[in-house]
Amino acid sequence: MKKDKKSIIGWIGVFITITFSSIWAYWGAIENFHEGWYSTSIWENLFMLFFQYLLFTIIFVSLAVVILRWKKIGLILHFIAAAVSVWFFSGASFSVIGLMIIIPIIALGLVYYYGEPKPKKWAYRLLITVPLIIILVVSIPQGIKISQRINDNDFGMRTVQGNGLVLAWAPRGPGWPDQGTSWDEAQRICKYLSEDGTVIMEEEQNIWRLPTVDETVRSMMLHGQNAGGVWDSLEEKAIYERTPDKESPLWDVHSKVIYYWTSDTSIQDERKAYIIVYHGGVYEKMKIDGQSYLSFRAVKQEDKEQ
Repeated sequence: MKKDKKSIIGWIGVFITITFSSIWAYWGAIENFHEGWYSTSIWENLFMLFFQYLLFTIIFVSLAVVILRWKKIGLILHFIAAAVSVWFFSGASFSVIGLMIIIPIIALGLVYYYGEPKPKKWAYRLLITVPLIIILVVSIPQGIKISQRINDNDFGMRTVQGNGLVLAWAPRGPGWPDQGTSWDEAQRICKYLSEDGTVIMEEEQNIWRLPTVDETVRSMMLHGQNAGGVWDSLEEKAIYERTPDKESPLWDVHSKVIYYWTSDTSIQDERKAYIIVYHGGVYEKMKIDGQSYLSFRAVKQEDKEQ
């Protein structure tokens, strides 16, 4: 009876580990191909995959495998991992870090220490294969999609036409920076941008500007063709005939930037402005934000659709 009880406790630990490692595996695989996988080096991309996006999956599985083999060492490692997480993520939201990482790690260490799943070989198999299958199921189609992106390596000024609109998009430089920029700073840069979009002038030029939400949605493209985007201002929702992607001529596939500012301020909160994602989604963001993946690309009006 005592052995059965220990086995039940052990399998509870296995089930919890699989649950959390699978959640992190799904999230990590999705985020890896959403905001990651932008380097020109396959090795750098793989490094980010395993040591950034799949890190918590690897930690949960590794801790479980170790404590099933060496209980005391495994328990110590669980507490060390929890302590390191508290230090590393200090200031982060407890609802995410505490409930999804710290508490589960400590609880799992105690469960495994007092439990013993039988047969143990099946515990090892499930701990490793379940999150691995999730990673493969998510990653393979995403990897195929990314491999089909268009990259013409032309980072100069681009005229994008279609969907009843013609806009010139700034070349790589101050009007299209490869770094995080706040909304106010983006607005300021646009005002002082030179005619060719390569220099910030001392006086206002007022040639370039941030595109509106409507303009960005209508300009989005997929494989060199307009995506047929329409901005529903009442529903605050973008609708596309084809889902756009992070590719030329509007995006740099090898940049970590995946969001562009638009000129439109949120109707509900003037402290926020609309941003657009490379896949066409439109969201609100605090204007003071300027993370490395949030930037802008200035535009100027062309006379007519060619």
